[in-house]
Amino acid sequence: MHGVFKQQSERAPARMGRLSVLPVFFNLDDKRALVAGGSEAALWKAELLAAAGAEVHVFAPASELCADFVPLIENGSFVHHDEGWSAEVLEDMAIAVADAACEDEAMAFHAAAIAAGVPVNVIDRPEFCQFQFGSIVNRSPVVIGISTAGAAPILAQSIRRRIETLLPASLSAWAHWAQMMRASINARLTAGAPRRDFWERFVRRAFDRPFTQREASGLFREANSIAANPDQAAGRITLVGAGPGAAELLTIKAVRVLQAADVILFENSVTGEALELARREAQRIRVDGSQSVCEQMIALAKCGKHIVWLMAGDPMHDRHADAVIDRIEGAGIPADLVPGVAVDMAVRLAFNAASAERMRSESMRSVA
Repeated sequence: MHGVFKQQSERAPARMGRLSVLPVFFNLDDKRALVAGGSEAALWKAELLAAAGAEVHVFAPASELCADFVPLIENGSFVHHDEGWSAEVLEDMAIAVADAACEDEAMAFHAAAIAAGVPVNVIDRPEFCQFQFGSIVNRSPVVIGISTAGAAPILAQSIRRRIETLLPASLSAWAHWAQMMRASINARLTAGAPRRDFWERFVRRAFDRPFTQREASGLFREANSIAANPDQAAGRITLVGAGPGAAELLTIKAVRVLQAADVILFENSVTGEALELARREAQRIRVDGSQSVCEQMIALAKCGKHIVWLMAGDPMHDRHADAVIDRIEGAGIPADLVPGVAVDMAVRLAFNAASAERMRSESMRSVA
């Protein structure tokens, strides 16, 4: 059976489409960072580097420092060098940023940093940057970076604002708790289904409830309960309606389920964009909707995995889905169902949107 799964998954889309840049995160704790320049832009980069734990060395004549730089230097936030940068000072730096006055300086700074093996960024000059800062959502230790690869910075800022509204402020406290308790929790729970069951409960609580010591204690008791009854973390199966297969027509609940899946079975109508919303580590298996799919899911669920079948249309109105649920529950596996947008409804929505667009276009032409 394992060989069959492998053969089917070979036809699955890649887990990740092409990236314009690779999002990576620097650990700058106790590292030395160089900022060349005393402008407002240089100050902001210096503040970001300091917030990440770096020892920031600012190279700029005192006369060139902007007003807001001075109090931060005086209170010890940065180490100020009352001179311009030179190639020699780059030798022991972990990262280097400059606000260059001209292209010649930008080119020289970039070349010197490359020669010293130091990652370099010249502000507002992407041709001299090995990395970009992007927009940041800060719920440390949860940090989200957003980049448009320089195409539209204002778009990145808009995305950041939208994400800010989705993430509760207490997420930071929950993440700190997880950071402190992870080793203890993982020592109590065996790897696999029990451990994953606990961390899924943690995520639900982190998004649904403000952090309090009482909530944290309750979650810890749940870990002990799972440890005492590891079989309760058995596998489960969820049938998810994919509608006509387009990513934008998946429901929020469907996306959450996909992000918690261990294995995803999907039909031909499901697009690669929809699958990109799923958990990266999840195994993907293309299926044809035959009866054997049910047996595959049951076998995988008995191994303690969370299986998701991403079905075309809306399984709430699919008699075949009802039969599958009955078969799964008859095998002693918990089953759930997430509705999707019915295909005929999606067609009507698309038709109405196209009609509205035509009416707007005709109205604009008549005004002109």
